Amino acid sequence: MGNPVLIGAKLNLKRSSLKTVEEKLRSLFAKRDELSASIDGVENEEDLAAIENEVNENDKAIEETEEEKSTLEKEIEELEADLERSNQKKPKSRSKEPGGKGNMNPEELKELRSAINAYVRSKGTEVRAVDGFKLVDGGALVPEELLTPEKAVEDTVDLLQYVKHVPVKSASGKYPVIKKSGSKMNTVAELEANPELAKPTLSNVLFEIETYRGYIPVSQEVIDDADYDIVGLIDEEIRDQELNTRNFAISTVLKTATAKTVANLDDIITLLNTGFKTAYQVKLYVSQSLFNELDLMKDGNGRYLLQDDITVASGKRLKGKEIVVLDDDMIGAAAGDKVAFIGDAKAFCKFFDRKQVSVKWVDNNIYGQLLAGFIRFDVEVADTEAGYYVTYTPEVEGA
Repeated sequence: MGNPVLIGAKLNLKRSSLKTVEEKLRSLFAKRDELSASIDGVENEEDLAAIENEVNENDKAIEETEEEKSTLEKEIEELEADLERSNQKKPKSRSKEPGGKGNMNPEELKELRSAINAYVRSKGTEVRAVDGFKLVDGGALVPEELLTPEKAVEDTVDLLQYVKHVPVKSASGKYPVIKKSGSKMNTVAELEANPELAKPTLSNVLFEIETYRGYIPVSQEVIDDADYDIVGLIDEEIRDQELNTRNFAISTVLKTATAKTVANLDDIITLLNTGFKTAYQVKLYVSQSLFNELDLMKDGNGRYLLQDDITVASGKRLKGKEIVVLDDDMIGAAAGDKVAFIGDAKAFCKFFDRKQVSVKWVDNNIYGQLLAGFIRFDVEVADTEAGYYVTYTPEVEGA
């Protein structure tokens, strides 16, 4: 009979992997829609062949990802059954202290986290002996699969998946962007001279990488205590803050979009219908308060106006556009703000990524060490026509 703690850890890892695969699948479906739309108006046979080849490769990736999803779902189902049987037959072990890790023995802890703990406890001196690490500027990159497997999976939105991710190798530079024009080629008779095509609007986005960093104080007593959950501390203080830092930076840029006030659902639909070129892949990134307002709206027959769609995280669409729900104070300024970024986030801004989150030991003047984490990136507006920052101000009845 398997240990319920170990089974639970594996189950959380599988669920986390499933969430990643589902996000990848949604991205592939969105790319297929984008490729299908791009075929319209293309008359050159070579260009059509190239697009069709890309469509085929994307469809193949969708098929492989769906198989991966199916496999993960079966593994999760089996682990859930194992966990249920294990919990029924094995009495719960007592924790040594409230909220402690006494229900995990050293062997289980070693099996789950030996790679990171070896590095942490050695204060960086045993890097070669650590399996599964990648060195980054004298530190070790933290593999996500090794971080706190027993931690419950949280339903946290990562805005990075919705914007254009651009890895860069320098601290500053220029990134060329072509605005979507919707232009097309012309029909030309055989042996006639090629007509001049519409010139694309090319602009350079200037980026300058910023460094975000901090540290976790870890006493020598803690380092020497083999039963202490050091990796869980790293996860809480570095990984969560990395996500929060990225989300804050991206949402700050989204809020710089052209401001627009809407008074009702008709105004939002009008913006969707007439505010963008059809080449843009528009989504609605709404605050929880605004989502609640929209989700409760009904037609004259009492039917809810938002469309159900289980393939998107929020479960809802408006006029076929995906709705992404964010915390009020993420896309807004405070709780209760009814605001949204409506547009093509990938076209609107770019995330210039210089370095992933990493950890390394730095000197400290106390009996212990400081475990420092750092990430380097910049977020810049690329296409101002790709989105609006909308504030919902409902009409006052009788006004």
